[in-house]
Amino acid sequence: MGTMARVPKLDDAKLNEFMGRAVADMGAAMHAALVVIGDKLGLYKAMAGEGWISSAELAEKTKTAERYVREWLNANAASGYVLYDPGTARYQLPPEQAFALTVQDLPGAFHIISSCFKDEPKITQAFRTGEGVGWHEHDANLFFGTERFFRPNYENNLLSSWLPSLGGVVQKLKAGGSVADVGCGHGASTFLMARAFAKSRFYGFDYHSGSIEYARHVAGRDGLLDQITFEVASSKSYPANGGYDLVTFFDCLHDMGDPTGAAAHVLSTLKPDGTWMIVEPFANDHTEKNHNPVGRIYYSASTMICTPASLAQEVGAALGAQAGEERIRKVVTAAGFTRFRRAAETPFNLVFEARP
Repeated sequence: MGTMARVPKLDDAKLNEFMGRAVADMGAAMHAALVVIGDKLGLYKAMAGEGWISSAELAEKTKTAERYVREWLNANAASGYVLYDPGTARYQLPPEQAFALTVQDLPGAFHIISSCFKDEPKITQAFRTGEGVGWHEHDANLFFGTERFFRPNYENNLLSSWLPSLGGVVQKLKAGGSVADVGCGHGASTFLMARAFAKSRFYGFDYHSGSIEYARHVAGRDGLLDQITFEVASSKSYPANGGYDLVTFFDCLHDMGDPTGAAAHVLSTLKPDGTWMIVEPFANDHTEKNHNPVGRIYYSASTMICTPASLAQEVGAALGAQAGEERIRKVVTAAGFTRFRRAAETPFNLVFEARP
């Protein structure tokens, strides 16, 4: 006869505390899908600045079905995303929520989350085999969500603090420098810099052909093809084009299979007085110090996206999104850079300056 597993004596208070946390997580996970729906249908944008509105009015305004909209509104009210007035049965999107959801593009993060659920079978299988899952193998929501999630952070910091924190770089770009934006994705960072420094020449590189095609389309639409060239190229093979004054890696070095090899290639493409700017997710060097709300997001994203991406490439160093300053320093100095420092930081990013 089989024996029943012995259940240890439980601390009821600790169990209830954990169950409360799990219930909150369930609500957040379910609500994430509704944020994506509200974003796609323009429900948040239709509520922004409108004051109190009924479900029927919102449905009419967005050409959607009232019964679905009513349920969606009540879910958002339960989550604290919208307010509800029981006296009039009307709803309001407060200005702070409206700013986050329609200006700061917070829904971009929820599109990334949505891609993780769609890609879960691939990642589950990768756990069994130890093999990687390349960036290009993910659901397309990841590519568009990543651009939307990171772009506001770049808009708020890149020109105002990150570039000025690098020695002499802004002056070079104003005069007319040459810049390589490696791992550029849809080109959000490339476009920001190009519009700010009209005399400089920019080259955006990414191994993902779909992202490069999208970036070229935007560059053509916005009349920037004379200033920006987008090419499909990896971090270890992009062309030197005579040497760059600045090479930038935005939130991508940790994704690379061979980050030290990529760093060595950067060194070979920089001018002697050039600068490499490395933007990485914020992380402390000690694992336990990353066990916090920001680290929770980044470790989860790293499990689903960053670590599989690195393991799909040569070497497969798998630094992970929480690599931290010292691990990045080791990568950079092992490649031959002699100067490395933290130049700037935000709650979500660390910005490093490396020089030959």
